[in-house]
Amino acid sequence: MSNLVSAIVGSDEKSLSGFVDYAGPRASRRARTVVRYLSNREVSIPLGVLLLVVFFCFAGPYIFDLPGPNAGSLSQIYLPLGSAGHLFGTDADGNDLLSRLLYGGRISIEVGLGATSIGFAIGSTLGTLAGYLGGFVDSLIMRILDIFLGFPGLILALAIATYLGASVRNVIFALSFFSIPAYGRLCRANVMRLKGRDFIAAARAMGGGAWYVMRRHIPPNILPAMLTFAFMQIGIAILAEASLSYLGAGVKVPTPTWGNLISQGQSDLAQRPYLVLIPGAMLFITILSCNLLANGLRTVATGEGS
Repeated sequence: MSNLVSAIVGSDEKSLSGFVDYAGPRASRRARTVVRYLSNREVSIPLGVLLLVVFFCFAGPYIFDLPGPNAGSLSQIYLPLGSAGHLFGTDADGNDLLSRLLYGGRISIEVGLGATSIGFAIGSTLGTLAGYLGGFVDSLIMRILDIFLGFPGLILALAIATYLGASVRNVIFALSFFSIPAYGRLCRANVMRLKGRDFIAAARAMGGGAWYVMRRHIPPNILPAMLTFAFMQIGIAILAEASLSYLGAGVKVPTPTWGNLISQGQSDLAQRPYLVLIPGAMLFITILSCNLLANGLRTVATGEGS
């Protein structure tokens, strides 16, 4: 994790220079930035795939008029792929696999976004305070983050989730501890690069205090690096949730997630491999798209993309 943060920090200098130019209308500058990112295939393709996954997970059950994820009956257990009314077949409880796949995708995506959002908010706040204020505040915050970094992330999340109990909310809370230290260190490094720049000095000369500068001028300039890391963390959080659910410490059956669908299907892997391969493929596609999107954002921000 520390190597990943260092790589993003090291490649971020060009992206920062593109965001400190405040000349021209702010709205039009933001629009041009959005167009520049979306016009690059390394960003638009994985983003499009992610949006399709999210769309079908949340709208698919209504579009295809699917039954509820736990509405199966024992008279329909283990229906094969392509069965009438059950495109992906059914599981050991007679539940429609497509329905459970899409409803499970909702939970996995919600966990990924929720855990990443909490980590982003807390880690960025701590990193900004540490990087800009320095001194005792910096030392205190960084030592606290170092303590969290001393524990393996998944083991810490497993312990927290086990202690709090299995629920979507508790899994989100447990996984948020994954990313807080990494966000804090990344944000601190970028803030320390920024606070000696001319536009920060100008803001201070015009009477802007520390809180004003941290609220008004710092966030727009660290956003490229932070968003790049955030999309990567979404994929990591989804994978971590799948790992916790697979181990039985995440969201409990019968609530579906991609992780516990894989766990449930492994006992029938030899006879019905699709029970594992289909949710595994969805997990793979989603995480790969998050990683490719993060890489594309970094490429465009640093000016390496065409």
